[in-house]
Amino acid sequence: MSETHGAIFWSELMTRDVEGAKRYYADRLGWRIEAMPMAGDAGDYWVAFRGDEMVAGLVDMTAMPGMEGVPPHWFTYFAVDDVDAATAATAAAGGTVIRPPFDVPGVGRIAILHDPTGAAMGLMTPS
Repeated sequence: MSETHGAIFWSELMTRDVEGAKRYYADRLGWRIEAMPMAGDAGDYWVAFRGDEMVAGLVDMTAMPGMEGVPPHWFTYFAVDDVDAATAATAAAGGTVIRPPFDVPGVGRIAILHDPTGAAMGLMTPS
């Protein structure tokens, strides 16, 4: 296994108030938050920096399908050596695949799952 396998790799704030979140985390944590345009009409993804280090993402969940009744929350991604194998193993252990593995150019390969206890999480093989 690699040294990152099993590490918490990335966290995203899923919110309906991106502007309020940007102000709060900039004021309280000193984060610099910059837009990263997403493909098509998906809008911007917001990346938070602590100094020069990327530390988190902020996502507007307002128009995301299936998120209508979900409250704002932090979402965690775990690094794995092989996201396809880890997704299959999670399903075999009783987890649920919410979004099968997909590639994000320059970021890595990602899957969104429920673990066998029902907790949502992301698995990622970083590029």
